[in-house]
Amino acid sequence: MFTVHHISSYFLSLSAPESGEGMSHLKLQKLCYYAQGFYLAQYDKPLFSEVIEAWQHGPVVPDLYQEYKTMGYNFIPPPKINIDIYPSDIVEFLDEVYEVYGQFSAWKLRDMTHMESPWIEAFNNQNNNVITHDSMKNYFKTLLQPTVE
Repeated sequence: MFTVHHISSYFLSLSAPESGEGMSHLKLQKLCYYAQGFYLAQYDKPLFSEVIEAWQHGPVVPDLYQEYKTMGYNFIPPPKINIDIYPSDIVEFLDEVYEVYGQFSAWKLRDMTHMESPWIEAFNNQNNNVITHDSMKNYFKTLLQPTVE
């Protein structure tokens, strides 16, 4: 299993801030949330182990927040990554998530998550704001296209 830092580094490596296609902290958080949700729905196991919480501006991985909070709304520079640590099926999966959700602005992604049950349920739970794997898996399964055999 990867950490959220592996997943976020991969997404950041796909961004191109010099061409205006950079990645803010807010957008990165949402892409990691979508990756985790779809991975749970497809493979019935988490992509990364860190907890996702429902915060005011949508799903947030606190560990990732701590790493990039000083960036504010600025673009995060893409890191140099060793692509060899990512199996081809993970690369393909993350590329697909990025292709679908990377086209949206950070604020559009934020607004999208605010209409989805995993965030709504956790945000409204006054005792615990953790977005559970089960809630993500159940919700994201409804978004998967059935396969034709």
